[in-house]
Amino acid sequence: MARLPTWMPRDAREKAVIATWRASGLRVGTIAGYLGWIRRWRWHWLARGIDELRYLTLAGVVEFASTIIGRRHRRRLTTMCRASVRNSLHAWSCALQTLGVTVPCWRPSPPKRRLPPLLDEYAEYRRAHRGVAVGTVRRDVAIAVKFLAFLRSLDRTIAAVRLADIDTFVDGMLERLSRSTVADQCSSLREFLRFLRATGRVRHDLATAVVGPRVHVSARPPRALPWADVRRILHAVSRRDRREIRDYAILLLLASYGMGAAEVTRLRLDDIDWTCKLLHVRRPKTGVPTELPLLPAIARALASYLRRGRPRCAAARTVFLTFSMPHRPLTSTAVWHRVRKYARRADIAAVGSHVFRHSHATRQVDLGASPKIVGDILGHRRPSSMSAYVRVALRRLRAIALPVPR
Repeated sequence: MARLPTWMPRDAREKAVIATWRASGLRVGTIAGYLGWIRRWRWHWLARGIDELRYLTLAGVVEFASTIIGRRHRRRLTTMCRASVRNSLHAWSCALQTLGVTVPCWRPSPPKRRLPPLLDEYAEYRRAHRGVAVGTVRRDVAIAVKFLAFLRSLDRTIAAVRLADIDTFVDGMLERLSRSTVADQCSSLREFLRFLRATGRVRHDLATAVVGPRVHVSARPPRALPWADVRRILHAVSRRDRREIRDYAILLLLASYGMGAAEVTRLRLDDIDWTCKLLHVRRPKTGVPTELPLLPAIARALASYLRRGRPRCAAARTVFLTFSMPHRPLTSTAVWHRVRKYARRADIAAVGSHVFRHSHATRQVDLGASPKIVGDILGHRRPSSMSAYVRVALRRLRAIALPVPR
């Protein structure tokens, strides 16, 4: 009797899981490697009369891998083999969950750290009364934590804080951080001191006493690539496999609309209106919704990715996902790495995803678009935010240059 290939299913559950893996793009060799460890896992618990799903967690799998004796050398598995066991059984857990099987949480979420009452009140104050984004609140609270720790090191209470303490705190930051970073953190410190004054915890307005380093806006204008270089980066994506099909759609969104990496990674399937040819985008900082026209090139790139690249069994509604199970939304850091990869392939100095945003804004201003309109598309609240892009729009600057007197 002929022996079945390793990757062939041996029961209905394996058959369903293999079909899910194949739909996610896993290759036959990877599936065969996964099934080897999964069958040892299932046999281990079946021989003991225990349901294998009961211990299908990271902790249970780690303990199982530590007890395995290698068949070839009759000794404990190496670190690489134990990682292979974890990957195989994690993929098994994800596939079962996709099929609707109730499985235990692979890795329980760590308990959420509760802020002290003062910082919790400050965070709520920033959200409710100032209307700032979640990321900004997190940054402001982090600076408040550092400032309170600094006061404790001086054995000083909040009510007894002095101007010299604030200067010492700022000088300490200048020793470790750049001037622009310290300027941002001084802004957060001012907000915390205003909160302390508004809630009656300090008697005087100390926010005006925070003297940060002066950073000129024109000192470091945003880097913008010539449009020919942007096209070279786009052409460097071959689109031969589903990973590059996804990356091409991402880069095209960055270049064509000036979207940031966070806006691309938060794009959902419901945000693409194929009927009205619109793209609904929500700015991560301000939360302001924006409607953009779904350009033909963008529509083709997105349709190609959704048909040929996006995992078909993914339950998430986010457009751009990872290919490994569980299919999670891409992060901004992942987008940054993809941009750098194709920039190097195009023989262009390493750039980040935000350079595409700067290049888009500069090109639009160069082509004669109103800075106010470009600022609205990019989601800027203040018109002055566009001044940096106007300074590097060389074509327009050449057009308005005055003749040199003789």
